[in-house]
Amino acid sequence: MLRSDEYTGYMEDKRTKYGDILHYLENLMESEELKPGDKLPSENELTEKFGISRQTVRKAIGLLEEEGAVRRVRGSGTYVSFDRRENLEGRNRIAVVTTYVDSYIFPKTIQGIERVLFERGYSVQISFTDNMPDRERNVLTDLISRDDVAGIIVEGTKSGLPNPNLSLYRQLLNRKIPILFINTFYPELDVPHVSLNDVKAAEKAVNYLIGKGHKDIGAILKLDDGQGRLRYLGYLRAMEAAGLTVTDSRMVWIDTDESKQLNYCRDKILNRVEECSALFCYNDQIAFQLIRMLTERGIRVPEDVSVIGMDDSDLALHSEIPITSLPHPKEKLGEKAAETLLDMIGKQGRGNEYTVEFDTRVMERQSVAEYTAGFMDCMCRRRQHVWK
Repeated sequence: MLRSDEYTGYMEDKRTKYGDILHYLENLMESEELKPGDKLPSENELTEKFGISRQTVRKAIGLLEEEGAVRRVRGSGTYVSFDRRENLEGRNRIAVVTTYVDSYIFPKTIQGIERVLFERGYSVQISFTDNMPDRERNVLTDLISRDDVAGIIVEGTKSGLPNPNLSLYRQLLNRKIPILFINTFYPELDVPHVSLNDVKAAEKAVNYLIGKGHKDIGAILKLDDGQGRLRYLGYLRAMEAAGLTVTDSRMVWIDTDESKQLNYCRDKILNRVEECSALFCYNDQIAFQLIRMLTERGIRVPEDVSVIGMDDSDLALHSEIPITSLPHPKEKLGEKAAETLLDMIGKQGRGNEYTVEFDTRVMERQSVAEYTAGFMDCMCRRRQHVWK
């Protein structure tokens, strides 16, 4: 490094203040104590170490940046640059494919992905499928036609149903392009995923309701997402471990479109859960709409029925009755997904040993109450008056 004319003074006189910093940082990089993608010491750390002003530190780092030796990332720090020729023989693009952009989870997840990938010298191509297989097919077909894709982070489309695009995923895998699923996955493919541990999360949610004394627990789950299937498994495990009866009449299965407009299923929901003292909801979006629907019918939450959601989103906080919920890792999940994919690229790995599942906990709010004898009276009142 330091071969340009701008560094001539430094080469001739190592005693310049910013020259000392340049010499120090260059030694760290050349000895590989700082490798490509590693973060440089902060301006404050360097100021304190060398006893000089931040302006001098910035001048030294600025010279390294002009030379291309380091790369600044706003709000994060300065990183040792990558030689892009080392990124899979010229491939330097990571494709990120999610179902939605406006959902309460995805913006923070994408932010986490982008931050890690940009710091490591990759560009990011973001696509959305709107949870529609034909759009997923178009995105995958485009990726197959490209020669600059180093890896793919993808949330599968309608992952609870047979997918017509599995052959396209296999084509990408045959080209040695690493694929990592987020949030959900296709069990037919030997592809790792980074997600919430949906089974354990649902089990914790239902156990929380059981711990509050509830026995007649219903559930509203999505049938076209793999997460709905796994959360149902967690629900079953909790109920069976507690010796409670699992009754199909207390289960409501809805699809993606219905989850956005829960009123489309109002009669089905009210008929199926009228004898439940508590309801486990697939996510906060459903719990939020459910509470509004019940309130409109004169059914009180949590006095008449308790409600618990998943994701701990802003909806949980802004609901007319703040919702007890379990956090989704969101941004941390995005960061971990990016780090895992980069590890797969570096080691040319692809198996399920790269799978990561996050744990979570219950965030208590006002939508769940202790079960008391009064709940039985409330259910009788609902059957006679409100639910009809």
